[in-house]
Amino acid sequence: MNIPKLHIGHLTAEFPIIQGGMGVRVSLASLAAAVAEEGGIGTISSIGLGDFEAARHEYERISREALQEEIRKARTMTQGILAVNFMGALSNVEDLVQTAVREGIQMIVFGAGLPMRLPELVQDRSVNLVPIVSSARAAELILRGWAKRYQRTADALILEGPLAGGHLGFSLEELRHPEDHSLETLLPQVLEAVKPYEDRYGKKIPVIAAGGIFDGGDIARMLSLGASGVQMATRFVCTWECDASREFKQSYLNAREEDIVIIKSPVGLPGRAIRNKFLKDLEKVDKLEINCPYHCLTVCKVAEAKFCIAQALLNAYRGDVDHGLIFCGQNAHRIDKIVPVKELIAELLGELQSALNDAP
Repeated sequence: MNIPKLHIGHLTAEFPIIQGGMGVRVSLASLAAAVAEEGGIGTISSIGLGDFEAARHEYERISREALQEEIRKARTMTQGILAVNFMGALSNVEDLVQTAVREGIQMIVFGAGLPMRLPELVQDRSVNLVPIVSSARAAELILRGWAKRYQRTADALILEGPLAGGHLGFSLEELRHPEDHSLETLLPQVLEAVKPYEDRYGKKIPVIAAGGIFDGGDIARMLSLGASGVQMATRFVCTWECDASREFKQSYLNAREEDIVIIKSPVGLPGRAIRNKFLKDLEKVDKLEINCPYHCLTVCKVAEAKFCIAQALLNAYRGDVDHGLIFCGQNAHRIDKIVPVKELIAELLGELQSALNDAP
């Protein structure tokens, strides 16, 4: 069996891998363009862009112009498929989505919230809308709502399981028993929820598996279960093209399995991160002093938050990991070297082809 291509709307990737969006500033133009140039789908994260000091006074404008700059920079590096990832919890998410569309981005990935109004924001049907879900129930809510209000359906869905990095769509109790909510369990349920809408609109709605996907064998397993492709983020952190600091990447290389923990984010969602000095210090003081001039998150209750997540993520990106939050997937501890994107993708595709050849 040959490695299948990934078809999303009118877009066709040469192999079924999407590089996941990672904020703050971990997946920018350099990484996304490198993946797209190899034939995959590269994703720019729209979260936390621009000069933080200037943004104290003009947060929305600074964020908008910074996203424009990243998209335009990526376009000078590749004509491959680029997506932009958005968080529903961002206070300026609508402005950022519309900015990406104006810049010619043809795939919008939307997580950390149900994007019930997304078709209203993106009326151009040549732009592919791809919500991130963590359950069949969430998929059904989105698909039913879009069909009723906009006579439109999703162009693909990304199903993110409990082993993913960053913010997670599961409760703390569910994350204590991730085996009960594995991709192997969730994927058939989401495929079943999607089927009526595929029939209704006469089109394939690909389901992309994400969260804990580490090697080509994992990709082959998801494809065998009915996924059209996978999204991988953690594996792409330790590439030369990733925009994060060397110190950020070294934290991945140094991490042990027991260092990867679940935290409670100011966003109100659990998150997966590396337990470093920052998190250890936070355990001692319980709360850091916060001065919030940005109001970048609609759900962040500054008075109750233990830390400013935007500042903590920015510190980590810049290399101040002792004062930074380092998000990662559950398998980050398995990474042992920094490689070019080209080499990583060749390795993944080689493993995938071997697994497909060995399949009964």
